[in-house]
Parts: sequence; C-alpha cells; structure tokens
Amino acid sequence: MQRWFLLLLVTLVVAMLFHVNAQQADPRHDPRNAVRNLDVHPELEVSLFASEKDGITNPTNLDIDHRGRVWICDVMNYRGNNGKRPAGDRILILEDTDGDGKCDNVKTFYQGRDVDSAMGICVLGNRVIVSATPNVWVFHFDENDKITKREVLFSKTGAPQHDHSVHSFVFGPDGRLYWNFGNTGHAVHDQHGQPIVDLAGNRVNDSGRPYRQGMVFRMDTPWLAHPGRDSTVSWPDASKGPGAGVNFETLAWNFRNNYEVCVDSFGTMWQSDNDDDGNRGVRINFVMEYGNYGYVDEMTGAGWQTKRTNMEKDLPEKHWHQNDPGVVPNLLHTGAGSPTGICVYEGTLLPKVFQGQMIHCDAGPSVVRAYPVTKQGAGYQATIINLLDGAKKNNWFRPADVCVAPDGSLFVTDWYDPGVGGHAQRDLDRGRIFRITSSVQGKGMRYVVPKHDFASADGAVAALKNPNLATRYLAWTALYEMGAKAEPALAKLFHFPGLGSEKPTARLIDSVSIDSRYRAQALWLLTRLPGKTKHYLDHALLDEDDDIAIVGLRAARQQKADVLQAVRTILARRNVTPALRRECAVALRGFDSAEAAATWADLAREYDGKDRWLLEALAIGAGKNWNAFLEQYLRRGPGQSLASKPVRDIVWISRSEATPTLLAEAILLPQLPVDELPRLFRAFDFQKSSPSKNTALAKLAFDAFGEDRRQRFIVSEALARLNAFDLKAHPEYAAALHKALDQTRGTATFVELVAKFNVADRYPELLALAQKHPSEQLGVDAMRVV
Repeated sequence: MQRWFLLLLVTLVVAMLFHVNAQQADPRHDPRNAVRNLDVHPELEVSLFASEKDGITNPTNLDIDHRGRVWICDVMNYRGNNGKRPAGDRILILEDTDGDGKCDNVKTFYQGRDVDSAMGICVLGNRVIVSATPNVWVFHFDENDKITKREVLFSKTGAPQHDHSVHSFVFGPDGRLYWNFGNTGHAVHDQHGQPIVDLAGNRVNDSGRPYRQGMVFRMDTPWLAHPGRDSTVSWPDASKGPGAGVNFETLAWNFRNNYEVCVDSFGTMWQSDNDDDGNRGVRINFVMEYGNYGYVDEMTGAGWQTKRTNMEKDLPEKHWHQNDPGVVPNLLHTGAGSPTGICVYEGTLLPKVFQGQMIHCDAGPSVVRAYPVTKQGAGYQATIINLLDGAKKNNWFRPADVCVAPDGSLFVTDWYDPGVGGHAQRDLDRGRIFRITSSVQGKGMRYVVPKHDFASADGAVAALKNPNLATRYLAWTALYEMGAKAEPALAKLFHFPGLGSEKPTARLIDSVSIDSRYRAQALWLLTRLPGKTKHYLDHALLDEDDDIAIVGLRAARQQKADVLQAVRTILARRNVTPALRRECAVALRGFDSAEAAATWADLAREYDGKDRWLLEALAIGAGKNWNAFLEQYLRRGPGQSLASKPVRDIVWISRSEATPTLLAEAILLPQLPVDELPRLFRAFDFQKSSPSKNTALAKLAFDAFGEDRRQRFIVSEALARLNAFDLKAHPEYAAALHKALDQTRGTATFVELVAKFNVADRYPELLALAQKHPSEQLGVDAMRVV
C-alpha cells in the first residue's frame, strides 16, 4: 500500500513538472511573441515596452510621471500566494533612457509587506500615492528617487488583499483628488483611524445611512488646499466640521466593484463596475454627482436577486435595479468580464475616434476597449471599439491598467495569467507592459518626452495641455501658486477677450479650431484667482459652448459662489439643452429656499416623460427638500395633473410626505395603464414609514377591493406593504376589512389578512381551514396562525 502511494505521488509530481515545462515551452508565453498574440486596431501600433525579462512579475496598476517613466505596482503576494515574496511587493520605476520605446532601466523605488497587493498608484510631483489596503500611503521622494518621508493618508479603509477595496487616485482638472473603492472598502478613516465625515455631514461608511457598497470620492489635494503650509498630510479633527478640512465629498455610491474612476477636463466622471461574476452584467457609468447606482436595494440593502415588484426582465437591468426610482441609468453594458483600469484619452497622437474618450481594460475577455460617447438627452450613449484583443490568440493577456504618457502614447499593464485575479494567481513570474501608438506614425516610433518650462506662465500653460496627468499636476500647481501672474496666459488659453470688466455676453466658439478641453482646463484655474471668481464665472455661464457653461456651474459650486444665481443665468440662456438642465438640477441639491423650490419646479416641468437621466438629476437636486420642491411643482403652472405621465414620473421618484397619497391617487385613476401599476407600487417601498403611507395603502387595500384582475393586483400589493393597525383605533377600515375577509374566505389571502390584523373572531374559521386542508400549504399556514 505504501509502495503504491509513493508511486502515485511520484507520478503526480512528474505530471506537474511536465505541465509546467509544457507551459514554459508554449510559444504563446514567450515575450517575443507577446505583440503578435494580440489583435490590434488597424490604426494603432503596439510594441512590448517591458516583460519578465526586465525583472517585472505581475503589474497591477501604473502611472507615468512627467519624465515619461513608468511606475508600477509589482505584485506577487496576492491572496493565496501571500508571502511568496518574503521581502514584500514592490513599487518599480521603469525607464526608457535612449528613446527607442523599450525599457532599459528598472529601479526598485520601494519594497515592503505594507504594499502587498497594491492596487493603485498616482505620481504627483515629488509624491506618490500608493493604495495598499487597509492603508493608503503617501511617499515623498527627492530628485534621486530617494524616499524622504512615508506617511498614511487613509487607514482602516478597505479589506486587505481584496480587489474590491481602494483603487487608484487621480488628479482632477479642478485641482482635487478623485478616487473610489468597491464594496469591500466599507468605510474611510483618517491617518489616526478616526472616521471621515464628509461635507454632507455623513460618516463615510456603507451602513446604508445613507451610503451603500462601492463609492466615489472627491477631496482637496491636502498639500494644495492651503498654499505654503507644511507639505505633511494633516487631517483636522472631524469635530471641527464636516469634510475634515479638505472638502471631502462622497460623490456616488451603490457600486459593486467600481475599479477606478477617471475624470475628463470638464470634471465629468466615468468608471466601470463589475457584476456578480458570471452574470453578464458588467457596466460602464457616467457618474452623476450624488447618484445612487443600484447594486443593492437602496432602502433595505437586499441583493438584486431578491424578489421585488416590477422586477426587471433582462439580467443586466435586474442586476443593477434599473427599474427602481432613484437609480441612475447605466451608460453601457459590456457583458461578462472583469473590468479594471480606465483613463480618459485627451491627447492627439492616437486617431480621432479615441480622442476625448474612455480607454478601458477588461481582464476577463482579454481586451482593451474605447467607449466613444455622444450626448443623448441629459445623458449619453456609447459604442465599443477594441484597441487590443487577446481572446483569440492568447487569453492569458490580462490587461490591468492603462495610462497616457507625456508624448500621447498609451501604456497598458498585463497581469498575464490564465485567470483574472479574484481569488487566485496562478502565474507568479510573468507580466508585460505594452505601448500603443498610432500606426500612421510608422513602425518603431520613438518615445520622445516633451520638455516643459514650469517656471513661466506660458510654459506651464503649455504643459497644462499635455494629456499626461502627472505633467498637468505640475503645471496646475505652478499656475495656482503664480496666482495673478498666471492670469494673462490662462485667459489666452481660455480665449478670453481681455482682462478688464467687460460685460458678459454669449460668444460662439469655433469648436473645431479651439479645443474646449483646453478652455476648460484654463477656466478651472481662472475661477480660483482671488477676487476674480465671479468675473470669469459670469462669462463662462453665458458661453455658447455647453461644456464650458457646465464647467462654470461646477466651478461655482466648488468655489461656494452664488450657485442659485449661476443656475438662473444658465436657464436664461437662448438655448438651454438637456445637459444644462441636468447640471442645474444637480446644483440645487441642499438648497431649501423658496427660490430654489421655484427654480426646481420650472426645471421639472421641462421633463417630457422620456429622459430618465433628467428625471434622476431632478431627484438628486430635490433629495434633501422633497416636501417644498414637490409642493411647488404641483401647484405652479397648468397641466400638473396625475393624468399626465411626466407628472406621475415625478411623483414616482419623489420622497415627500405627500408622495404616498399621490401614488394612491395615481393608482386609482381609471385611465391609468395597467403596466404602470407595478412601478407605482414599487415606489411605495422607497417611502419612509408614516401615518400617511399607511393610510394610502389602507385606502388601496380596502376601498379598491374587487374581483377583477386589476383590483386583485392592487389589493394584493397594498396588503403586502400595509403595516398592521388596531381595528378599534381605525373603525373606518373595520367594515371594509370584514367585507374583504368575507370575499376571500377559504383562500390564502384570508389567512394573510387574519394574521396581519390579528382578527381574533375569525380564528375558528382558520381552524376549520386547517382541519379541512391538513396536508396542503393553505391548511399549514392557517394552523401556524392559530
């Protein structure tokens, strides 16, 4: 027996060695074949920048500094392999010193167990932010890349060794940091382990009060919030006020694993989200500020498979609760996958189809894609174009992140593995980095990094236009610190007619000859000039370019300018587009004045019953003042009848004290289409418990009681939501209840009614049912009640 076992063991070992050797011998795994194993977009050229032959293993996230050097998180200690690299995972700097487009120098910037399974890296001047949950680290370094200080930015933020925790930080055009975590992030704590309180006054956690699951955040860059102060990260005591001193905001929530967020020059946020693996529900989102994105039930936290009224038919819509009121719609569904890094390409080197668009890695199907978007109503629509595809030739290609270099080329990290991460890492020794350029530039295109003069305003403005975010950071910082000295150069980039006090007028800008994105980058800084905020906002809000007007409104909110006046200025324009209405609606969030309510009501009356993006924006804007806003909407102007679908939609999404009564009135409309009944009843689930809600449901349950299919549905749905009440305290419903009991005698509904309202004098009838149907569910339920 022992000899047999030994023989079996030897056989297994030999088989394993043979399998490993076979893998090693497979030509697909040879780095020399890495590029030919990819299907490449015909207008692009791809080259291998680095591989395991350069000493890298498994690159997760990357960033590229202003010198064109590639910084990567090189991960081996991941999940089941945790500890395989005893010295810890590494932060590496890869450099092409001769400009031939290939790495020829690899430097270990840092190695340690405290960066094991790092999932994010962001280089900002002489600092680099590394996301390695449960901590987010800030490393300071000198001109020789020697670390001079290491400190914690956030602690106790995310489950360790998990892909769904904190991801990469990104520097926004407004000078702020954007970042996110997935649904194992749970909460945000400062460097001392104290809970962060955001500007809305909420502790940032996933308790459902009010946030759930994955979230997106924005905050001041700590060392830029107050120029000249000590560069050390320092969080003020949360007791001094919400936001913890750096204007910390929770921007959106209820995602599953929103792997990274990217921000374009207009301040618009985009990201992907991973479905429950295998459910073909991966999505791409336009992130509307303060939006709920529907991974779980907003009120109860129930998962998407929990039965609910008006449940969606298609799996992706069902997965993200797309039929629920208060859930922002998805931009695009991409099917099955494991989405990872994303960026916005704002360079000019690649073909026009990619310019200004998201570039995204999806490790599951082994693909790097672009999602060209166009405006549609108050939102967007998108298509899919593949840049790199390894599925047909070598699906070990697992793109993990993508970043724009200073020359406008793209770099992509390849985790390179037979799997996609999750809970396994089967290949520990291989990883690749690819560089993408334009095929029209010719083969063997060199990697030439432009030089910038950050000391002069003109030089810094030129650098601000660079598509590489590390370069923009240095330019933004230099211009910000120059203050008024930078104004002429920024005004020129904005194409402002002069620096005087000209009266604002609407001007038509030739979007072909003048890049709106450059103008937006200038505007963010111009509105931060001391004493000049209103001056530049007044011009921006009247600009004929909608995107510039939107930046003006967003800047007004961030600079705490007169936001209501900004909204009025936009709404007085010659042509108010749906996108402008969306931004105005969101901007009204938190205002409780009569003027704000009247403005919101005017915006709501522009809703046509079709544009879900605008409807959700209106809900976001009214979110904290539904009582006043809805009341103003219903009593101002003609045509505000529940017989109108746009009005019913506004009521459906509302959360005011009057909403339950209005929902009941709408449900009882004789002309109401039957297919609207489920969605109106589902809206009851988002109303807080209150006497008015119970009264409305009781009215539906008893006043509408009848025999036809429509009435039975109404009664059934109302009873399911109706809280039990004392019949002696509500004699007006006693007779109706007993009538309903008489009509349902001998049915499951009868048993349910007796149980819910504790109708003791009907217990003998329940006993009779139990005796008559002892082996049936009806009899079992009746006996259980007795």
